[in-house]
Amino acid sequence: MKEIDALIKQTLKYKESGLTTHEIAEELNVSKETAVWLLNKGKEKKPEGEVKIGWRSIGAYPSRIAAISDALCDVLLEEEENRDIEIDTIVGIAINGIPYATFVADKLGLELAVFRPHYEKSGAFSSNYASIEGKNIVFVDDVVGTGDTLKGAIKTTKTEKGKPILCLAVLNKKVQNDIAGVPLRALIRARVI
Repeated sequence: MKEIDALIKQTLKYKESGLTTHEIAEELNVSKETAVWLLNKGKEKKPEGEVKIGWRSIGAYPSRIAAISDALCDVLLEEEENRDIEIDTIVGIAINGIPYATFVADKLGLELAVFRPHYEKSGAFSSNYASIEGKNIVFVDDVVGTGDTLKGAIKTTKTEKGKPILCLAVLNKKVQNDIAGVPLRALIRARVI
């Protein structure tokens, strides 16, 4: 219960600082339903099947992010070889996918693009990074929960005439191995049993 109390406190702090429920869910790596439950101080019935992921032991040190990114590179190279594809651009999903994507792009000598998801719309690519038009794209994120963020990124990529090739994540909470028809690979798959 101590951990739940700490999550409730953090959730309320995020709300007071102006984050939306969606942004709070993203920041805590929980579902929107769990974020609502936390905002209500756990008074309603707790959503079932939630897995809370704490990244601080990795995220606080760039060398650890780099080590995880090396494993993601290995998976990407395996997919490139097995599927006979060529990747042009790595897309970091804001906010937590960006550090991993940056290391992956750097290690593989590829361009980096950044996608900013939006909880009501598809989202947008940042103009400060590479264009995705006409390029083969790999998306990188930390956690895949519902898959909605990556669905938005895939939709926006197609609209902007890029070609989604692969979704990579550190952790996959989904049962499926694809998102909107794009293969999904993760280092870890979490399942509630």
